[in-house]
Amino acid sequence: MLLFAAALLVLSGCSTMSPHDNPINPENGIWDRYFVHPLSTLLDWFANNMWGSYGLSILVVTIIIRFLVLPLTLKQYRSSKAMQAIQPDMKKIKDKYKDDPKKQQEETMKLFQKNGVNPLAGCLPLLVQMPILIALYNAIVRNGEISSHTFLWMQLGAPDPYYVLPTLAAATTWLQQKVMATQMTPQMQSLMIIFPILIFVMSMNFASALPLYWVYSNMFTVVQSYFLYGRSNQKGGLSK
Repeated sequence: MLLFAAALLVLSGCSTMSPHDNPINPENGIWDRYFVHPLSTLLDWFANNMWGSYGLSILVVTIIIRFLVLPLTLKQYRSSKAMQAIQPDMKKIKDKYKDDPKKQQEETMKLFQKNGVNPLAGCLPLLVQMPILIALYNAIVRNGEISSHTFLWMQLGAPDPYYVLPTLAAATTWLQQKVMATQMTPQMQSLMIIFPILIFVMSMNFASALPLYWVYSNMFTVVQSYFLYGRSNQKGGLSK
C-alpha cells in the first residue's frame, strides 16, 4: 500500500509536466533514452497504424506492458498464496511466544524456511514494475502529439470537462479492489476505500490520457484477477 501511494505521488508530479517544457530527448540520459523514448515511439507507431488514434494506441501499449510483467504478477500471486497457507501456523507461533518477541521471530523464520516462503517476494515484483509504469506515464505526458489529439469526447492533453473519465477511473479502481478483496485483510479492505476517491480527485486534474490509461490498466487487472484469484480458488490454485 505504501508503494502504491508512493507511485501515485510520483505520477502526480509527472502529470504536471508539459511536453513543451520537458520534451522527450534520448540524449538527456539513461531514463529518456532507454525507457521513456522507446515507449513514446511505440505509442506513436501504434497510433500511426490505428487510424491516428492515440486512445487505441494507449490501450495496446498498456496491454503489451501488462503481459510483459505478467511473470512478475504470477510470482507475486504465488507468494501471496504461500503466505496465506501458513497464516494459521504463524498465528500459533504468535500466541505461543507472545511474551518473547525474539523467539517469535526465530520460529517465524524457521516456518518461512521450512515452507520455502520469502516474505519479501511479494514486494519485489512491485518494485520492478514501478519504473516501467512511471516511464509509461512520462511517455504519455511528455509526448506532444498525444496532448493535441482527441479520443471519443475528450482531448487527451486536457482534463475531462464532463468528469466521465474520472468516474470510470474511480469505478474501475473500486471494481479491481472488489475482485481482489479475498486476498486482503479486513484492515486493508477498509483502507483501500480511499483509493477510488483519491483516483477520482486526481483524475479531475490530470490530462485525460492518464486516467484513460488507468481505466485500461484497471480493466486488465480485473480480468487477470478473475483468472488468478477467482478461477484458481475453485480449482485449487496454480501449480508451482
